[in-house]
Amino acid sequence: MKTKFLTASIAAASISLLAACGGGGGGGGGSSTDNSTGGSGTVTTDVINIENVQKVLETNADIALAAYSDSVDTALELKDAIDAFAATAAGDRTQADLDNLKRLWLISREPYGQTEVYRFRLSPIDSTDYASEDGPEGDINAWPLGEALIDYVQNVSSSDFEADQVGVIANGVGVNADGAVDGTDTSANIISVYTADEITVDLIANTATADDEHDVVAGYHAIEFMLWGQDLNDNALVTYGDDRDQAVKANGAGNVAAGGQRPLTDFTSDAFADRRVKFMQVVAEKLVADLESVRDGWLDDVSDNYRDQFTAVADRDEAIQKLTEILTGMGTLSEGELAGERMQIAFSSNSQEDEHSCFSDNTHRDIWLNAEGVANSYYGDYAGYDSDLDGTDDVTSRAVSGYGFDDYVAEMGIDDLTAAADALETALSATETDYMAIDSQARAGMPVDVLIMDANRNQDNPMYSTILSLNAQSAEIANIATALEISATVVDDDASGCDTTDPDAEC
Repeated sequence: MKTKFLTASIAAASISLLAACGGGGGGGGGSSTDNSTGGSGTVTTDVINIENVQKVLETNADIALAAYSDSVDTALELKDAIDAFAATAAGDRTQADLDNLKRLWLISREPYGQTEVYRFRLSPIDSTDYASEDGPEGDINAWPLGEALIDYVQNVSSSDFEADQVGVIANGVGVNADGAVDGTDTSANIISVYTADEITVDLIANTATADDEHDVVAGYHAIEFMLWGQDLNDNALVTYGDDRDQAVKANGAGNVAAGGQRPLTDFTSDAFADRRVKFMQVVAEKLVADLESVRDGWLDDVSDNYRDQFTAVADRDEAIQKLTEILTGMGTLSEGELAGERMQIAFSSNSQEDEHSCFSDNTHRDIWLNAEGVANSYYGDYAGYDSDLDGTDDVTSRAVSGYGFDDYVAEMGIDDLTAAADALETALSATETDYMAIDSQARAGMPVDVLIMDANRNQDNPMYSTILSLNAQSAEIANIATALEISATVVDDDASGCDTTDPDAEC
């Protein structure tokens, strides 16, 4: 799925967070690992040291708070700019204003992309009570979008935008996007049906409720669609999978591909101009509120919050449980969600509609940032985010340099654990090389939707190699879990239907 899911084992294990209390002290009890031998016999060291585990947990929580706080701040900047755009008379809105909104949207994705590793563990993004899967993730980052439910689309049979991709029958917003295949789809959608006064947070909250999950109308990608529109050819007609390179346009904002072609007139002279602006305002309002709710779960000065429950370790079993949760986020994001759902589905089927940020051509950053989040959790570091879109983090006010798994392993000095950590660090480095190649290709004029074209799909394609490196990385995450005497599965086999050992295999 591309909205949200959790493994049953982690969901059950995480319930005990509600009762967690106490902590401190060194490792005790349980099995142990041989470390060295001397004349008087074998000296053993338990792989679990509670005091050091708590340091890993505290750093993990520090990074979560920093990254979600940066996500809130950048989303607020976007919301404020949308509100200013709305306050400007329609005839006075300029292309520079619209381009600024696009720039702020791209920036807002930079910190948020690094938070996806906090999913799959009943943390605040996936759960409000830390016991059931009812969190706001589906309202924040769900995709693919039900764009035909929101506004007009170009929808032609045998193109990237076929009826079964953008035509939505089941939905909770009370419109009928019928997926007509005779050109521009002018069927009922939110913009054409509802007045500006009727476009409210309550309406937008009816998102991702259909069985086919094609009814997403909220979150980052709803705003993305409104700002860019569909990513069409230069003649404003749809692409057919083999001519997508003709749609690549420079945007001058640091991410070479400009994405979609929504005209400024959609927000100025068009009859529905104010409705579109109101829609963006409402979605941005909800997005900020949802992000704030997630951030607040990681605060360290609020009673009964997730952070306090997560960082408290009463005994060895709780230490293992909580390390399991971190590693499950790392392993499941690496293999099932990122390599499979976010990359291989689009790569193997040449599907632009299944590309993560298909309207803005920003998918190369989604891949980079999600993978970077995994490394952040391992090394206990968060460098901040990129505010000028040049690929280098320059906003470092909340940067974290803490105690990661690498520090834990070094202090423990256990041979098997050190070997597992060395292998994982090698895998993380290989993944970094591969996702940086995807980013470089995008900046050079070959964004992800061009990389996945049939003519470009081969074993030298960085999408292909990154899928494989993420698969290898997930195996090493599982190995370090084993070295930590974790028996639970930390790479969810049910996270994706993709076989990421073969990037060409359709999912």
